[in-house]
Amino acid sequence: MSQKSQPLLLTIMGKEYKIACDLDEQDDLIRSAYKLDEQMSKMRDAGKVSGSDRIAVMAALNLAHELQLIKTQNALLTRTFNECLVKLSKKLENVLEKP
Repeated sequence: MSQKSQPLLLTIMGKEYKIACDLDEQDDLIRSAYKLDEQMSKMRDAGKVSGSDRIAVMAALNLAHELQLIKTQNALLTRTFNECLVKLSKKLENVLEKP
């Protein structure tokens, strides 16, 4: 159950953002903002991308790509796990059916 929404002050690349967030989600949002700030700061410091808008888009693209890779891996693991469960279930059925 969500708790009451509270304003949360986050700093990303030196700029402050006030975000309304449920109390039970604040830790995750803080970690997400830290990861975004870290990515954007690395890009800015590397000097390969200029302008905060471009840096934000590139960081978002990198994070979205990372998320997509994790989702793909998760789907593969889930499929493999389910296949193993089916095989195990069949083995158990065979053992239980034998006199």
